Amino acid sequence: MKENLRKLNLIENELKKRKNEDNLANYNKNKVHLKQIAFHKCLKKNRWVFGGNRSGKTECGAVETVWLARGVHPYRANKKSISAWVVSLSKQVQRDVAQAKILHYLRSDQIVSVVMSSGRQDSAESGIIDFIIVKNELGGTSKIGFKSCDQGREKFQGSSLDFVWFDEEPPYDIYTECRMRVLDRCGHIFGTMTPLKGLTWVYNDIYLNEKNDPEIWYEEMEWADNPYLNKEEVDFMTSSLSEEELESRRYGKFTQCGGMVYPEFDENVNVIDPFEVPLDWQCNIAIDPGLNNFTSVHWYAVDFDGNVYVIAEHYERGKFIEHHANKIKEICERLNWHTGFNGMYEALIDSAANQRTLASVKSVSELFYDYGILVNTKVNKDVYSGINRVKSYLRNAEGKSRLFIFRNCPNMIREMKGYFWGNDDSPIKKDDHAMDELRYFIMSRPENVKKIEKSEVQKHKEKLIKSLKHKNIF
Repeated sequence: MKENLRKLNLIENELKKRKNEDNLANYNKNKVHLKQIAFHKCLKKNRWVFGGNRSGKTECGAVETVWLARGVHPYRANKKSISAWVVSLSKQVQRDVAQAKILHYLRSDQIVSVVMSSGRQDSAESGIIDFIIVKNELGGTSKIGFKSCDQGREKFQGSSLDFVWFDEEPPYDIYTECRMRVLDRCGHIFGTMTPLKGLTWVYNDIYLNEKNDPEIWYEEMEWADNPYLNKEEVDFMTSSLSEEELESRRYGKFTQCGGMVYPEFDENVNVIDPFEVPLDWQCNIAIDPGLNNFTSVHWYAVDFDGNVYVIAEHYERGKFIEHHANKIKEICERLNWHTGFNGMYEALIDSAANQRTLASVKSVSELFYDYGILVNTKVNKDVYSGINRVKSYLRNAEGKSRLFIFRNCPNMIREMKGYFWGNDDSPIKKDDHAMDELRYFIMSRPENVKKIEKSEVQKHKEKLIKSLKHKNIF
């Protein structure tokens, strides 16, 4: 009998020891998940992780919540008392996912109290938690409340919060309501999700960032990013899923029936910070005039290795040609852009610009000329060959990129991410102005550029000619 009691005590002590293990201290300690760290380091007010199943997205959401509640966040300013919500799709999902993760990273001695919606307090992990009061290292206490989307928007009113964590994609009305909850405290929100619902509001508002909100940030996580996943299991699961399932469940990407036109586009590779472009790299300007006085304009540079850089952008609707021409000239002056032999700025433009409408006695190309922009309408408009050429610049046969977009061209980046095939095997004609003029420029480039070493005399001669052009001597 005594021996049995002794064994029971040993088992209880071992369970208590395990329960009080500091899992938070071991997070990213032995193996480092670089994209989780990038998420934690980001100081934007609206952060999202789009990840495949088991990519590590929920883990970083739970750790972020516990760090902030405990006042021990290594990268953000800590407060000694915070109030926050964790939002799940349903109460059952809350219990099995977000709630379980948070309890995993909280030691029992760090919990002041637990209030249950259902279930027993002494077995919180088995029930549904309403909220947890947590000890804060700065001397106060923090409250982590749990909400589920199936409660409806009305249950998300009234509170004032420091932050909200969305575990999976919430309905838009609940997302909006939660943004209001953090307004008066200058708080923030973050979400971790696998995009299984297609092109929803998250795709438009967060991924494409159609409103160019500077506080929006996102990261994509896939299985290969998670150092804790077994490679053999990853390979096996990869072979058992369809291409469409892999896009969302492995890579955490938004998908549509026809798929992306440019899946080769990688924002971590093809989008770069602006730098001062040498005058010798300046190449051409491309314009796509759309309906309703809309115009998309980009400036293109090419280095001596044939790499293309999109370095500046004018993207505006509701204005007339004179306005667009003046904006083009302003940007050209800022870039010290070269002019043609006649002293005018030159650009490629859709051949439709030659057409005259009933509303004007002059064509778009003629109007641009009147306002000081000489446009060339002889562009190759073949959509499919143009797309294939752009693809070869995004990723060539050796897997290298030759097309780079400056981060100050958000509309070009947004269109690239939102360019999809339709059911008729043609690109969907929606927000594709930048995509059109990108093709015009790429198709104007020699198809096979062979690098030829220039003599010092040739280099000096070309520099002299370009400097004379800038001084409008030619």
